[in-house]
Amino acid sequence: MPEATRPPYAPADILTPDRDVTHRHFRPGDQVVVLKGAAGHELWGDAYKVVTASWHTPTDEDGWRLYDPNGGERTYITAHPRYLVHLSRRCPDCLIHQQALATYLLPRLAGTGEVVDCSWYSVTELNQLVHIADARGGR
Repeated sequence: MPEATRPPYAPADILTPDRDVTHRHFRPGDQVVVLKGAAGHELWGDAYKVVTASWHTPTDEDGWRLYDPNGGERTYITAHPRYLVHLSRRCPDCLIHQQALATYLLPRLAGTGEVVDCSWYSVTELNQLVHIADARGGR
């Protein structure tokens, strides 16, 4: 897949920060995606495998340790459950969230024809994935 670009105006993610999904929603072995933007007329993100429970320091809540099968600089990261969407099973909560995000985001990025990373996420020095709405100074 080509390198993601950032458009001059990237819409804010107004849905994920308010998503009410618990730690128990996921389990080790689940295949998940962190949705980060769009590729043409589809949502785009990074795929991971859920490994084990792990404390998510940026939110001070239970999170999940994720394995990136592509390796790279950060093979393992920790993420909050609200960032994750199932790939390995079709659960109603994840499908509803994915559809709502697509309905909100895709029309705003129509016509770009590129892979667009909306820059909603960053990774801390402790390999903690953090959503821009969850970022706190000093963590």
